[in-house]
Amino acid sequence: MIIGHKKQWQFLKSCYEMQKLSHAYLFSGPEHIGKKTLAVEFVKFLNCEAEKPSLKPCQVCRSCKDIEKKAYPDFLLVEPEKEIKISQIRKMENVFSLYPSLSSFKIAIIDKAHSMTKEAQNSFLKTLEEPKGNTLFILISEYPEMLLPTILSRVQRINFHPAKQEEIGDYIKSKNISNEKFREVVELSLGRIGEIIDLIRNPHRLEEFKNRIREIDKLTKSDLSYRFQYVKDLTEKNNDLKEVLDIWLRYFRKKLLAAIKSQNIDSLTSIKITIENISKIQLLISTTNVNPRLSLETIMLDL
Repeated sequence: MIIGHKKQWQFLKSCYEMQKLSHAYLFSGPEHIGKKTLAVEFVKFLNCEAEKPSLKPCQVCRSCKDIEKKAYPDFLLVEPEKEIKISQIRKMENVFSLYPSLSSFKIAIIDKAHSMTKEAQNSFLKTLEEPKGNTLFILISEYPEMLLPTILSRVQRINFHPAKQEEIGDYIKSKNISNEKFREVVELSLGRIGEIIDLIRNPHRLEEFKNRIREIDKLTKSDLSYRFQYVKDLTEKNNDLKEVLDIWLRYFRKKLLAAIKSQNIDSLTSIKITIENISKIQLLISTTNVNPRLSLETIMLDL
């Protein structure tokens, strides 16, 4: 299911129809907005067995079903555990050295491409420089700046943005959700359709989100000893710190919009600094072995 991203979808379809597909694309944008979903749907489109182009991807033919199950012989999804290792890239290269079995393409989606190690990136670069046969690579990343400049120069970048409220509205209406819950879900998700689907399917996640918002609101009004104890408890409980920081970012971005409306310059500057610090720490926690507790304590100093 694709919600939003009509321009990106039409661009890719047009490239294919005009036989002007690039051999490598980079889908960049925030997490949970549908980049991987669209990438998989495009792989289906390229291999769908439906006779009419307007029906592709049909979702019911053997190719569409196998791609959805990641069982199609000419399609490979590369995903990280904590990182993407050179062994995974070499395995992909071995698969790509063979002729396609059913398709005219060998296609790989590399999810969270920024998590490739330096060795993996260098190995992948050789494949990009000298692609064998009909190959198509789709890299997906919310941190494209972490990819080697030489990789970035060899891929066509397509930027993705959160879906608009009217695009989300049609999907939510089909789920028979109350207006109150609609407003909550849209506000908390910031237009990230992956988050919206998760929040609707798992009501307890909506409560977790609201609890995190209440926690950060309380932290902004508390003293340092309380904040540091909170960080200690948070890190010892093995919470998903990246997600916690993501919720904090949403809270402060909402505060930022309020400060802009009220033209509160002092508050505006302070909130901007906090947002920048949270973003930096989120990136470090996601991509390095930085000490989480010390990093979060740094944020607490600026609240």
